[in-house]
Amino acid sequence: MGSDVATSTAAPTITHTPPPPAMGPLQLARWAWRQLTSMRVALILLFLLAVAAVPGSVFPQRRVDPLAVADFVEANPGTAPWLDRLSMFDVYGSPWFGAVYVLLFISLVGCVVPRSRHHLQAIRARPPAAPRRLERLPEHRRVTSDRDAQGVLDVAEAALRAKRYRVDRTADTLAAERGHLRETGNLVFHFSLLLILVGAALGGLVGYRGTAVVVEGETFANTVTQYDDLSPGRLYDPADLPPFSVALDDFEAVFEEERGSQRGIARDFTAVVTYRESPDDDERTTTIKVNEPLQLGGAKLHLLGHGYAPIFTVEDGDGDIVFQGPVPFLPQDKNFTSAGVVKVPDAVPEQLGFQGFFLPTAIIDTELGPTSAFPGALNPAVVLLAWRGDLGIDAGIPQSVYQLDLDNMDKVTDDGQPVSQILGAGDILELPDGLGRITYDGYVTWINLQVSDNPGLPVLLTGSVLAMVSVSLSLFVRRRRLWFRVAADAGAGTVVDVAGLDRAHGGDLADELDALVRRLGEVGSATSTMEGSPVPR
Repeated sequence: MGSDVATSTAAPTITHTPPPPAMGPLQLARWAWRQLTSMRVALILLFLLAVAAVPGSVFPQRRVDPLAVADFVEANPGTAPWLDRLSMFDVYGSPWFGAVYVLLFISLVGCVVPRSRHHLQAIRARPPAAPRRLERLPEHRRVTSDRDAQGVLDVAEAALRAKRYRVDRTADTLAAERGHLRETGNLVFHFSLLLILVGAALGGLVGYRGTAVVVEGETFANTVTQYDDLSPGRLYDPADLPPFSVALDDFEAVFEEERGSQRGIARDFTAVVTYRESPDDDERTTTIKVNEPLQLGGAKLHLLGHGYAPIFTVEDGDGDIVFQGPVPFLPQDKNFTSAGVVKVPDAVPEQLGFQGFFLPTAIIDTELGPTSAFPGALNPAVVLLAWRGDLGIDAGIPQSVYQLDLDNMDKVTDDGQPVSQILGAGDILELPDGLGRITYDGYVTWINLQVSDNPGLPVLLTGSVLAMVSVSLSLFVRRRRLWFRVAADAGAGTVVDVAGLDRAHGGDLADELDALVRRLGEVGSATSTMEGSPVPR
């Protein structure tokens, strides 16, 4: 080679950047607060709350149906204890559900309060001044007008104020802005979520809800023992239940009787009741319908359902009447074929139980056997199957009044055949072996009342309405800014630059600018920097 090339062999210098100092407790708390109050975390918590509520609809809940929980535990002895440790049978009262609920509430408050303060400042602030180069904005028009500069600005200001723009004017420019309602709607939506959370919490803490079956001719008193199930709020004392009472005098159900696809469809339900708001009040009579609840003591009494209660008289082997009265049977199909049981623990020589079906309009089907052809009681009858043995009532384990515990019972048989019979009103089923007999005495009706007091319901309703209104504002109101700049042009009148900026995609900003240009009554031509086409006169 022509010459030697000197090559540097010096090692590169490596500089180590020291790690940032560890955050102290205050810095860590501030960082955690910023994360918690971010919109991303709020959405994650909202999703987690929805996921956390899923087990409440999958597994039975103690506060709603303790008998179903007991049945689940008995049927799943291996997994039930672990599910119980995870509060799967009391999801909405569990610590982990409450933690997500509280964190979501705090996150929404942390989002709404600072943004509301900034939004209020933005509303009170003047519209931004006109940029120096209006032609660089997405929508721009330049026109000439035979009016002087102030006349142009006067026309523009009047037109913008008519469109509810906030206007700020200087000697040669005009800035206008509108659409703050969009952000207002966004904030109101978040506030409505807070109201919904508060309303749900109020209902779950200080409200109550329960259901009770009331048989025709009987009275429901608003006490704990009268409910089939009662779910009081965690801060509600059942001793504070208002002392009203309701007696079912009559119930009328109207069904479609005409032949065709509508036959048997319910047309009207009406319960005639007599009530007292307190033991010292006078009796009053009114009606309850499906969408017309009765309000008593701050609670609403809704009519949820109805059915038939056949009346039985049971005599034991000694000839003593050991049971007499109506027994509610539960509907099983659209024709109100109803199932129920009669438990007679005081019978001698053995306890008796009867499984039965009540048929409002009884027919004998060649394939199905006894069944009901119509939901109205046109030909009522009852089918009974007799059992003997230990009902299990004395074991201290809660039982459903609609089911027999057959573990320690045997079918009553006669010549090896189970004793079963279809009975009309006044018919008697005689039992063999001196066990006694049962008489079907007719039927009455029953209704299922839901009694609920939810102090959070008005808050929930307010939150729901605000949510719908705020979403409409967020969807249909557009955040938009417009600017005018005027300059005198010798021999040509006044040159007007009009530009706009839409904070959201789409919209009719170009059309609005063209309408404003036409309003100015321009002379000459107007061209769009975006479209390059003349603006119509």
